[in-house]
Amino acid sequence: METDKKLETKEKIMRATLELTKQEGFESITIKKIADASSTNVALVNYYFGSKENLINESVKLILNSFQHTFAILDDSSLPARARLRQFLLDYLQVIRQYPELLSRIILMGKTVFSSQHEYGSFLNLLGFPKVQRTLQELTNEQQPERLMTMTTQIFGALFLPALMSPILETGASVKVAPIVEQIDVLFDRYFH
Repeated sequence: METDKKLETKEKIMRATLELTKQEGFESITIKKIADASSTNVALVNYYFGSKENLINESVKLILNSFQHTFAILDDSSLPARARLRQFLLDYLQVIRQYPELLSRIILMGKTVFSSQHEYGSFLNLLGFPKVQRTLQELTNEQQPERLMTMTTQIFGALFLPALMSPILETGASVKVAPIVEQIDVLFDRYFH
């Protein structure tokens, strides 16, 4: 019973951290804000996570794990390759749009790497990218692994950079970023003709 209560409290803190990250971004959240948002106290947050960095690392792990499930659609052979890739990208971008500040921070960290980033990188290398590459191979008949990886990074970059930059583009540069579905359709029409 006590273990359930501890787990519930820890999950409450984690949910509050994820929600605050969505609303305010990584830089603005504090242990006090997390404690207030989770209806706990600073001591409990520190007890369960030790530091803001550890809590953020756990949050990053959850976010990155949410990316992993999006790759499952690429295994659904009942759908045509183009539809699988399209759905995968829609799902993946949905997660990115929920946490743009945190994800851009992860990308820009340089040498400071969370352990969850290593785990996700290993997943991408072992399972994620090969699934995307197999789907691209179906679509294009390309056989060279290096070219398939280049295509993968081009597609990711073409969609993920606008998703991460849309707040800057829309507010600072007054550029209207097209909806995700439209971006994918334009990319596919140009890339897979």
